[in-house]
Amino acid sequence: MKTSLKVPSIACEVCANAITKAIKSQDPNAQIAVDVLQKIVTVDSQATELSIRQAIENAGHILEA
Repeated sequence: MKTSLKVPSIACEVCANAITKAIKSQDPNAQIAVDVLQKIVTVDSQATELSIRQAIENAGHILEA
């Protein structure tokens, strides 16, 4: 399932790497693209959107509602 989420707290590549690592901990096979300038995370994964959102939040980032 492909999901795109707005993550306003993304500031740099370090943030992108932390988010990628957190999502990969939920689904090691996930395909992840982080657009730092647009602050959008696109994930193609077998994991649920809820678990992806939780992984991003657990990495210290805030999602747009």
